[in-house]
Amino acid sequence: MLRWWLLFLPYLLRVGSHGLAEGEEENYRRQIHVQFNSTYNGTTVNLLHIRAVGQKDTIHYVWSTLGAPTMLLVHTNSAESTLQLDWTKLVSSSPFQGIRIEPLSSVQHSMAVMFTRVFEYYDVNNTADFSHTAASNFYPAYKLADFVWERGDSTFNATTRTAVFRGSSASDTRLFQNGSISFRVTAFDSMGREETPPSLLHTANCSKLEFRLDGVVPRGNFSRFGIELVTLEKKGGHKRMESVRTIDDEYTPTIFEMARMVSNAQNESRAQSFMQWKMVAYGSPVARRDEALPCQYYDLQEWNRTKTLPSVVAQAFFGENLMENCTIQALNLSFGIADGDFYNKNHFLSWSSLVGMGTPPVETFSILVICIMAVALGTPVVLLLVGGLIIFIWKKKRYSDYEPIN
Repeated sequence: MLRWWLLFLPYLLRVGSHGLAEGEEENYRRQIHVQFNSTYNGTTVNLLHIRAVGQKDTIHYVWSTLGAPTMLLVHTNSAESTLQLDWTKLVSSSPFQGIRIEPLSSVQHSMAVMFTRVFEYYDVNNTADFSHTAASNFYPAYKLADFVWERGDSTFNATTRTAVFRGSSASDTRLFQNGSISFRVTAFDSMGREETPPSLLHTANCSKLEFRLDGVVPRGNFSRFGIELVTLEKKGGHKRMESVRTIDDEYTPTIFEMARMVSNAQNESRAQSFMQWKMVAYGSPVARRDEALPCQYYDLQEWNRTKTLPSVVAQAFFGENLMENCTIQALNLSFGIADGDFYNKNHFLSWSSLVGMGTPPVETFSILVICIMAVALGTPVVLLLVGGLIIFIWKKKRYSDYEPIN
């Protein structure tokens, strides 16, 4: 047993010390260059460009509230690739070719995530599951492409590499008088873990998104919320949902599941891009454990191609024929727990996720769990050694007092 423990201990220390995606080095870093444009010719554009430069490649993130809030991710095999913007096209009714990556031949993978609608429904049975909720119990959805978005100048922080896009409904001003829907974006240059719950583990290959519903007046006493996001990538890509079970540790107690949406090339298993989140949201800004709310995702659905895609950024990059040339899918998320508190309690909801390139970060044993396992496995070994030592000393003393009879 002692031999087994000595062999197992280095493994525990190794997996507990890092949770990197396969093939990445623990100290791998990227140079982060951030550029933010709030307006163009009096039009609020709120376009954030994050250029994460590696040794031989670059990840470009483009966030904007032109149309529906959208994140565009482009991975290139060049450390010199650049983003080219045609502002005249971007703010026009035909934004196609308004966003380009040069050189075009360096582009390895591209995808977009659009946040299109926020759902509010009357959870009459307190199930926190809107897949079984009657259509008549849904209030009109908030279409984020129709929102009025504040200029992000005051929220942009170059030191922390964060920006906040905050908006409100143009038609429901009374409900948004003291409230807003916002998206907080954070760029990372290395491996680490967020200090605030849900304490997501990240690498230099991803950025963080936090969705917040703060101070918005609910339209009923038993309101719950959900969000629709739409993903887009060129045809030939394969997107799948995965549910990964994790151990319970000090970072997010009681949360045992991680959800991820992974994109990879057809007939290949290696991930090209991903979106990953813990299955938890929070019902207060403090994000205490007792305010944790489970979140639920539903099946990926093909986008209704008769509907106009409400994202200027996606149209600008993928082109006029994106409906024919791209795979477009929608995913719904809902927040809350059956028989739990409704949104009315605190008028607050937050949910966080990671978006990045390559294989998602993998959660492993935390230091706390390693210590617990060390105590649990080590204590029997120590007792066995101490017991054996006592028996050995006792026997030695017993036979040392024996005198043979002549």
